[in-house]
This record gives sequence, C-alpha cells and structure tokens, in this order.
Amino acid sequence: MFNFNLRTSSSGRNYSPGVLIANWNEDVYLEEDLLKDFIFRRERGELLIQRSKKLKENLYKKEQLSISKDGFLHFGDRVMLLSPDKKLSPVENLPCERGNLSLAVTPDEMAVHALDALPSPCGVSTIKVTDPMGRNTFQILSTEGASMGEPVRFGQNFGLGATGGFHDRMLFLASDHKTFQNMAKKSLLQATFLTDELSYLASWQATYLDPQLRLEYEGFPVPANTKILITHCHTNQALAVPRNFWIRTYFGKEYEVVCHTYLDSHKAEEDKNYWIVVTGNPSDKSTTIFDRPQPSTGVTRESSSEVQTET
Repeated sequence: MFNFNLRTSSSGRNYSPGVLIANWNEDVYLEEDLLKDFIFRRERGELLIQRSKKLKENLYKKEQLSISKDGFLHFGDRVMLLSPDKKLSPVENLPCERGNLSLAVTPDEMAVHALDALPSPCGVSTIKVTDPMGRNTFQILSTEGASMGEPVRFGQNFGLGATGGFHDRMLFLASDHKTFQNMAKKSLLQATFLTDELSYLASWQATYLDPQLRLEYEGFPVPANTKILITHCHTNQALAVPRNFWIRTYFGKEYEVVCHTYLDSHKAEEDKNYWIVVTGNPSDKSTTIFDRPQPSTGVTRESSSEVQTET
C-alpha cells in the first residue's frame, strides 16, 4: 500500500505543483484563457499601461498656437490661457504659488483608464508648464453665430474648447452656480469644469482690466497677450486662480481654478482674476509670443536722442 499521508508545507499546500489533484484540468484551461485574454487586450491596446501611455502622449503632445497678425484675438484661434505672476502684498500672509500658471485639462484618474478620449465632465486646474501642449491649449469658439476669423470683442460671448490632444472630441469650459453637490473641493467656491455641451453655461466674456474705461472699450477688439478679465456670462463671476489651494491630481500637485470675483478696497478686481490669452510666436513654432524677448529700452532712448541731436 502507498502512503498518501504527506506533510503539509508552511504555505498550506499538501502536494507539490507537479501533482495533479482536484480540478487540475480546469485550472490549466483557466490559465490559458487568461493568457489569451491578455494577448488579445495587448494587441488592441487596452492594457492599463498602454492606456496610460497613450493618454500622456496626447496630453503632453506639443501644440502650435495661432499667430495674431493684427494683435487681436479671433474666433477659431488656438491659444493658451495664462495666469500671470501674483504680486504679494505685505498684508497677505497666506502661502501661495509664485510664477506663471496655465489653465490645463485635468481628467479624473479612474475615468482616464476607462476611455480613449477625454471624459465628460472633466476637471480643470492650473499648472506651472507654460509651453503649449495638448493639456493647456484651448480654441476660441463662437456661441452667437460669428464666423471664424472675426475678432473677439469686449462684451461679446465666446466659448473655450479643449481636446486634450485627442482631436476627436472637444470639451468646453463651463461653470454653474455653487451648490452643496457642486463646488470647488478646497476653496468651496464656484467650480469650473469641462462639458461636452456648448450651452450658456459655457459662455464667457472678455472684460477690460481698468474699471473706469470699460464702457469706452465695450465693443472694441480684444488684444492678445494683454491682461484681461474673463467673466462667466451665466453667473457674472470672473475666472480666478486663488493660488493658495492646491489639489492632488493624476499628474501631481496642481492648483485649483474657480469662478469668483476678488475685489479689493477700491472695488476693483485683484490680480487673482487676471488672465493673458497667449498666441504663437511668428518667428518660432515651438514658443509663444509671451516668451519673445522684449527690445531694450535703453538702446531705443539713445538712438532717439541721437536722431534729435542730428536734426
């Protein structure tokens, strides 16, 4: 007689892997099915690591911004929204981020791995990267039937669309009144998001920076690469970056974007609401007009004084 009373190993198994016991044939077929499913998903690019790589390739793909020939913004332009560096006042003691920040698409981590395009709704944030790429490139769209190429004017409604580098689906920057279910996570202010419907919630207006000259500039073309205010039409709140609220995203530490008008003691908007709509550099496809070096003022003054002396 054979003695089948073998010792039990520390892992709890009574037999070695080579011994065929119980439903061993079924286990072999299950392992083969798992391998076939893995190969099938790998060939179709549905693996988690493949989706993550494709997402990053699209979001971080370099984009070319539109070049403004007349110095104004036009419908159809591909631009980058930049929040300029904040000037700290001696009264303000709250820690905040310095430097220029660009508005960027921030999809949720769970939704990213389930889709091959940007999910709707999708979040937005501001990042330190100021080079045009899929994440921070937006297109100015018309919501009132204006044709492409026409200049955007102060007080005129427009939309801001983003593709995230996928180019097969466009989402639109939108906002809505604050509720208990819909508000910014950190600042608890009016939230901003991306949606697939170009409705009145996705309508914005450019407002002149100086409050005393806004009526005079109403209807004038909006200059590019200049500080302006971007106001939400439905709630009449300005797009803002508080800079002292950061959020943890799939891409790391980034900064919250809200719709809230910050007013100082003179009832004027603070620099948290300032935005620069950046266009492309005509002399270089990879940079923006914001990065273009400015001419030296000293040389200009000396040359002008020499001309006056000769005359």
